[in-house]
Amino acid sequence: MKAAILRTLAEPFVVEDLDFHPPAADRVLVRTHATPFCSTDCTNWAGHFGKVPPVILGHASIGEIVELGSEVRGFAIGQRVLVPGTPECGKCFYCAAGRPDQCSELFDNPSGYPIVATDSIGETIRASGNVGGYAEMMNISANQIFELATDLPSDVLSLMGCGITTGLGSVFNAAKVQPGESVAVVGCGHLGQWVVQAAKLAGAEQIFAIDPNSDRRALALKLGATSAIDPDAEDAVAVVKENTGGRGADHAIEAAGPAASQVLAVTLARRAGTVVLNGVKALGTTVELVQTTIAVQGRTIISTQNGNVRMRRDVPRYVRMLEQGLLDPEPIITGRYRLDQINDALVASRDLRDLSGLLVF
Repeated sequence: MKAAILRTLAEPFVVEDLDFHPPAADRVLVRTHATPFCSTDCTNWAGHFGKVPPVILGHASIGEIVELGSEVRGFAIGQRVLVPGTPECGKCFYCAAGRPDQCSELFDNPSGYPIVATDSIGETIRASGNVGGYAEMMNISANQIFELATDLPSDVLSLMGCGITTGLGSVFNAAKVQPGESVAVVGCGHLGQWVVQAAKLAGAEQIFAIDPNSDRRALALKLGATSAIDPDAEDAVAVVKENTGGRGADHAIEAAGPAASQVLAVTLARRAGTVVLNGVKALGTTVELVQTTIAVQGRTIISTQNGNVRMRRDVPRYVRMLEQGLLDPEPIITGRYRLDQINDALVASRDLRDLSGLLVF
């Protein structure tokens, strides 16, 4: 089976035939249907987030089970499953504490990402994020696959494992936006567009979409934003305050990555408001904040991972929203690529031409 391998940081992906290992007792083999090329993988590809080649990137996907490990229960060969960016083992400290977004199976593995395949010369290949979705096959923990009871197409559902869950979870789980409140969205890439749609569904009265890219601002307005702000041309904080009685936004949700975007998000939120931080641009990045904005003025600052979702609880709800037409995925899917076109997907994401480019198998 073919996979796109990152063999050298900041060099083109190489598509090769691999021998995928049979599943261990608690794992499954999943034939990939579709995998979004996430903007995070531009950072991973460039070597800014600690990935060690050779590795298969792609941290969220969807596919069909083709082989079950001997101890796997509750799934069947031929079943379509979501493979999101976060497992839920149900046993670790974090799962037991009600925070499966921090599951130890992803974050506390001293041996690193799992070895899932061997190449033609016998070198072992690992799967980034425990997924490795830029491949025709995935060798996945049974704790990282989730049933999908829907007839929606796989290309749309592939967005559920990262962008949709992170964007909607930021609004519903982290910020807990209420009807009539105001929301400032910093960054209108694929994640920000899902945040805008979720804020509208939550009943936000004012949704400020903040991004220097005019096309992305225009799309945010179509998807539910009430105002669009170019931070390179306007003082975003002044505009938001002018439209909120001088206070600032009730909620500021960062969906961009750079440290400056997180500083902006904190500054946009009113006193005693809520700030949700999603992005990471590079390991070791520091964020410098005015002390009173985080110590005296009463803001709640929330760090999120995949929207702080609980997959078994939240994914069925989000799927129903798609089925009912409450969420619009089509303008967010801006490109479809074969596996051998993965370097085109990389460039389109890096150059901000794609929101979500999909690798379709």
